[in-house]
Order: sequence, then C-alpha cells, then structure tokens
Amino acid sequence: MESSVQLKIFSGNANRPLAQRIADYIGVPLGDAAVTSFPDQETFVKINENIRGRDVFIVQPTSPPANQHLMELLIMIDAARRASAKRITAVVPFFGYARQDRKDQPRVPITAKLVANLIVAAGANRLLTMDLHSQQIMGFFDIPVDHLYAAPVMYRYFSAKKLKDLVVVSPDVGGVKMVHAYASLFQAPLAIVNKRRKSPTEVEMLNVIGDVDGQNVLLVDDLTETASTVTRAAEILKKHGAKKVYASVSHAVLNPLALDRLKASELEELVTTDTVPHSKVSGFKLTELTVAPLLGEAIKRIHNSESVSSLFDINGKWPET
Repeated sequence: MESSVQLKIFSGNANRPLAQRIADYIGVPLGDAAVTSFPDQETFVKINENIRGRDVFIVQPTSPPANQHLMELLIMIDAARRASAKRITAVVPFFGYARQDRKDQPRVPITAKLVANLIVAAGANRLLTMDLHSQQIMGFFDIPVDHLYAAPVMYRYFSAKKLKDLVVVSPDVGGVKMVHAYASLFQAPLAIVNKRRKSPTEVEMLNVIGDVDGQNVLLVDDLTETASTVTRAAEILKKHGAKKVYASVSHAVLNPLALDRLKASELEELVTTDTVPHSKVSGFKLTELTVAPLLGEAIKRIHNSESVSSLFDINGKWPET
C-alpha cells in the first residue's frame, strides 16, 4: 500500500552519512535543514523546505557529544511540529542515556525515562530505534516504538566467515538473553563471562561459565564505550583456551581509551554498525557494517502502514546492501 503523503527525511549533525545512506536506499533526497550553533552554543534549526502535511523522519542518534545531539533532535522535532508536519518519527539508531534506566542507588534519576518524556513533549509521534540497552525502555514512551535489531546484519557477516567450533559468549550476565538469540541463530553453545564493575571505565573478570577450550568465540554485546568489558573478556577467554576471539557490538562509541585497549587486546576483530560514526583505526581490525538498508526498509514500511516484524527475520527478503 503506497501512502499518498510525501515522505521526508532530515538529519541533524550526529550521523549525516547514515542519514544519506538511508535516503539513498529509499530513493528520496535528504531534506534541506540547517542545524547550527550560535556563539554561545545554543542550537538553531531551520527547515528550508515545505513540510506541511508531510510524513517526516528525523535521523539523529544521541552519540557523543550526547547532550548536544539530543538537543538537536528535540529542536528539530519542535521545528517540524510547528511547520505542520503530518507525522514526525524520531529515528534514533543509538539511544543514549539508556543505561540510566532504573534507580540502582539512592537519589539518582531515571534519565532514560526523562529523555523519553522530552522526545514525546517535543512533538514526536513515533520512535524508531535499534538494540536498546534494555528493552523495558520501550515502555517509557507513550507513543509507538519500533525496535529493530542488528542481529540480521551481524549474522550474515559472521555466517560468511564459516567459523568452525563456534561458541557465542556474553561478556556479562545481563546480556544473556541477547546472546542466547545469537547462539540459537548459529546453532552454537553459549558461555558467560562473569564480571564485576569496579568503576565506569574498569571491570574485573571473575570466571567463565561454560566451555571455550579449543573453540572460536564470538563475544556479543549491545554497547561498548571504553572497551573494558570486551577486551578483558577476550583476555580471560584466551586464558581458558579459546582459539580466536571476535566481538560483535551493535553500538561502538569508542573513545581514545577504548582504541588503546583494542590495539593491545586479544581480540581478532571488532565488528560493529554505523549507528554511530567511526573514524579510521590503525593497528586493529575494526569492521563497520551498515544498517541503512534495515532502517530504510523500516521507514518505508512505517510510511506505508505495513508490518515491520519481518525485519526481525534473519533470512528475511529485505536487501542486504
């Protein structure tokens, strides 16, 4: 079913290359919008084309600097609402603040809920996101949420490697559900690395639950920022007899400390997606896979009021590139 309402895609400054790839996949031009800052760092947005009655999609992950990119998203939504867009969908491939999703100590905020409230208050009618740190965040929104997974893209990449004796490993107990899904896809056994977080940038690996001796290992996680978890997990897995250790991380928000750790690590390769932009890395194999066709297909189906559930299918018919 083709919609009679015109589709428009706009982008902030967080990840314009991804927005352009999505627009190219759909076959529409990227919308004309100026997103700049005043000298005092206040964000200014002007949409330079008519969007009255249009179906508007704003592509803006909240990658570093998170606060600036979040404000850009909110102001772009407000600008689109005040320009009489028919519907506004916030396309947030990487949803920042997702780790602050509960009160795990006294007198702390639930910032993920606050961000959800802000997006809704700004005027978004729908959210499209990918691999949330915790799925209950969908319940923080009072608007429809389409939650996609990078698993189909990762599965196709690693399947082509034809790795023998594969074990899928979760680098912490909290990621077992996600890793179980990968293990089922690869029809491989599952193992867990038990960790204790010492600080926001340091973790201590305690032991491995499961057998990895003589096996190739695929570490699966949704997010890495300092690379402490994946590099320390690779180290202890090697000590337990693992042959080669690969890492699959949906959102690699890599800071300089992470790059140093990766270069010195036991990891064979870190495979991630373009939900956040990456600079070129020397001295380590960092592979970036695009999720633009997956997000683009979801946008087309949302626009045409079609189901997006088939996009969760690993062997689905949506194009790979």
